[in-house]
Amino acid sequence: MMTKLQKTNQIIVLLQKIQRKLKEAFKYRHSIPIQIRFSDMDALRHVNNSYHSQYYDVGRINYFEAVMGRTIDWSEILVVIVHIEIDFFAPILQGNNINVESKLISFGNKSMKMHQRLIDISTNQVKSECTTILSGYDKESNQSIQIPQEFKDIFTSYESE
Repeated sequence: MMTKLQKTNQIIVLLQKIQRKLKEAFKYRHSIPIQIRFSDMDALRHVNNSYHSQYYDVGRINYFEAVMGRTIDWSEILVVIVHIEIDFFAPILQGNNINVESKLISFGNKSMKMHQRLIDISTNQVKSECTTILSGYDKESNQSIQIPQEFKDIFTSYESE
């Protein structure tokens, strides 16, 4: 028969294993530095929250180009953003060493979901996180379309390396 302390220790070990698995599953292969400009700052002396979205755009563009292995002609791209959600945790200050980390977390038939975060790589403090849903899109018909399997395979291969 296990004591309460033994049960507690067993639960702690299990939680630590789960935490390690989650960290491994949420590893970011793509990370780029963000230059904080004076014009990004607001009266509170931190980066205005509206600029986080621009930083995520820079990360997303660079992520797509890294995955595709080339500069992208955005007039030919098959997806458009249909939803963005940002959670803010801590202010970004002038002098912070910020990177935007990006990864694809899932595909549907007509959509893909990305996760990104702004992190101070000097302290490992996550400043904000962003979830973006992109939809397959046909500009000729102005309608959503299925994302081609070849496109999915390129991203899946990149994330599994």
